[in-house]
Formats: sequence, C-alpha cells, structure tokens
Amino acid sequence: MVAEIKAPNYPESIQEGTLATWHKSEGDQIERDELIVEIETDKVVLEVVSPASGMLAKILKSEGEVVASNELIAEIEESTSHVKGLGTQIVEAPNKETETPAKEEVPVAANPAAKKLAREYGFDIAAIPGSGKDGRVTKEDVVNYRSSRTSSGSSSEAGGGQISHLGDRVERRVAMTRMRARISERLLEVTHTTASLTTFNEIDMSALMDLRRQYKDEFTKIHDGTRLGFMGFFVKASVEALKRFPLVNASIDGEDIVYHGYQDIGVAVSTERGLVVPVLRNAENMSIASVESGISEYASKAREGKLTIEEMTGGTFTITNGGVYGSLLSTPIINPPQTAILGMHKIQERPVALEGEIVIRPMMYLALSYDHRLIDGKEAVQFLVTIKELIENPAKILLEI
Repeated sequence: MVAEIKAPNYPESIQEGTLATWHKSEGDQIERDELIVEIETDKVVLEVVSPASGMLAKILKSEGEVVASNELIAEIEESTSHVKGLGTQIVEAPNKETETPAKEEVPVAANPAAKKLAREYGFDIAAIPGSGKDGRVTKEDVVNYRSSRTSSGSSSEAGGGQISHLGDRVERRVAMTRMRARISERLLEVTHTTASLTTFNEIDMSALMDLRRQYKDEFTKIHDGTRLGFMGFFVKASVEALKRFPLVNASIDGEDIVYHGYQDIGVAVSTERGLVVPVLRNAENMSIASVESGISEYASKAREGKLTIEEMTGGTFTITNGGVYGSLLSTPIINPPQTAILGMHKIQERPVALEGEIVIRPMMYLALSYDHRLIDGKEAVQFLVTIKELIENPAKILLEI
C-alpha cells in the first residue's frame, strides 16, 4: 500500500515554499510521525512528518524546488508489520543491517535548524560535537564548529554555492533564501508605500537599572528562572502609551483607519535566516514576568526555526532592540500594516546636565518611526515622551499612572 507525503496547507499569507532539506533518502525505513523533510517559506520553516511507517519509495521533489500548498512530494510503501524499526529490534539483525541505523542516530540527535545549517555549510553533522541535552547538536554547535574550522583554514570554501577565484580574491555566490528574499521585498515595499518619518529622544536609565539590580535575583527565583530584563518594562510602557495615543496603535486599510482595542506587541528577533517578529497577544493583560517569559520562549523558538505562522501574524505595534548588538542610533523601518515602530539602542554613559550640574548617566537613545499619513509629528513626539517618562520613573509603570 502506498501512502502519499504532501506539503502542508499553507496559510493565506503564504503562496508557496521551497523544499529545503530532505532528512531521508529513497529506500530508507521511516517510522510514523518521523521528521522527513523541511519546507522553507518566506516566514517560517515547516516540518513535514511521515503519515505512516514504511519505506521511502520515491522522492518527487528535490531540494531547492518550489512546492505548492498540499502538493505531492514523495511516496511511502507502507510496511505490513511493525517489526522493523529503530532501537533494540534492529540490534538483533545482521551486522550489515545494524550499520544503517548507527549512521542515522547522529542526525536524529540534532535540532532541525542545526541539520539545515550544517547542510548549507557542507558539514557532516556526525562530525560536530553536541552540547545540548544527551549530546544533541544545536545550531550554536554548528556555528562554533564552522568558526573553529575557519580559524584553522580548513573551511574557506565551506557553505556551498559557486566559488570564483580571481588570484588571491575569492568570491562565493549562493542563492538568496526565500525568507531573505521576502524580507527584501517587504522592506522595499515599505519605503514606497509609507510616508515614514523618525523622531528621537533619550532616556536616563538610572532608575530602571537600579530597580533591576536590586530585584533581578529575587525576580528570577520567584518566576521559575525568568530573567528580569529591560524589554518587559519597555513593552508595558509602550502599552500604556498606546492607550493614551490610539492612533499609534491603529492601522490603515485602504481609505479606512482601523483602531485596535487591544495591544498586540511584536518583538523583533534576529535569526540566522533573517529578522522575524513574533507577537505578544493582549500585552495589556500581561505582567512584566509573563512578558519576559514570552520573549525568552519566542527567542528560543526563533533560533531553532520553531515559530509558527500564528505566532508571527498580526501585531499592532513593534519594538526592536538594536542595542543588544551595539547600535547607538538607528531609524527602524515600519512593519506594515502597523503605523509605528519603537527602536531601542545601546545604553552608554554620557555627561548630562542635571539641576545645573554636569553628571554622568547611563543614557539610551529611543527612535520612533511612524507613518506620517496617519500620525502627526506632535502625537509621535508626545508618545515618545510618555515612554521616556514611564521608563525614567518605573514605579509609574507598576502603578499604571
């Protein structure tokens, strides 16, 4: 009996995907619900598991090919019994049979994102030491392995693609990933379809840093290991500011203005594949602890390529933090159909005038990019000043005043 393996039904926002990685080859034995192929879309990487146990009889779509929603990509010959499988049942087979599972155990003990990255770099996943649980290879392990090989001069041409040698000058040409291509299209579209303008302000982070320093250990202990960072305070400050200035939380739909009676805050997360923006739903009802926990969970899922379409869909306002990479000042690009985005930056000690004296304070520049078609400069500045006042007096955030 033949079972069909089809691409998932894509959401309406996704038109097609690219077959990224086959984890099995024709003739391999497959267990039901075992990961066999990954399909990369412009937003997420979708994992396709086997619908039945048996042998992978035919692969109909090769890596790099475009795959439509629900398209047939492979066929499985279903096994008539479940005697075959992984583990101790195969150990009792002849030596020739035991060699195949032994080779397959290493890829299984690796995150899907690590497998894909290793394949892109041209590495054997079995050669990479794993630092995860039970020796599982993580994406960071692949990156570190590549760095070590590069430093020793053994991987100057790793990563695939076409390599050109012009004397001592080497160029490598690789195809742009679907996600990277979509990001490029979207950013270019924003510059053509919005009247984007950016306003700036600066914040004295002294009070918030003192509060964090005083309570971070107790916070982590009480909230099951969740770290107390700055993002939780900025999300809550943004929620309060959005309530006061609902136009900043609105969006444009044709000739209509859509006012949202909730605050869904997107938090930009950088990954190896590109920037993704998971959304904290109903952030107005979340505590600082739940915000920090949610962001941490999203960041972990983003690094492993586990974010779902639902987790990245929607959002009424976005926050991006270039400061974690050392950015001192930038003009963030709006994430449509939203009409504004807040940019956080590096905290740096600078001399400031305070009550007639020059003092040193940890300062952060804030940037608010907004669509001038909907938001006037006065409203944008007042919005940013509100966030400044709340962050410089964090008790106001906790008291909601």
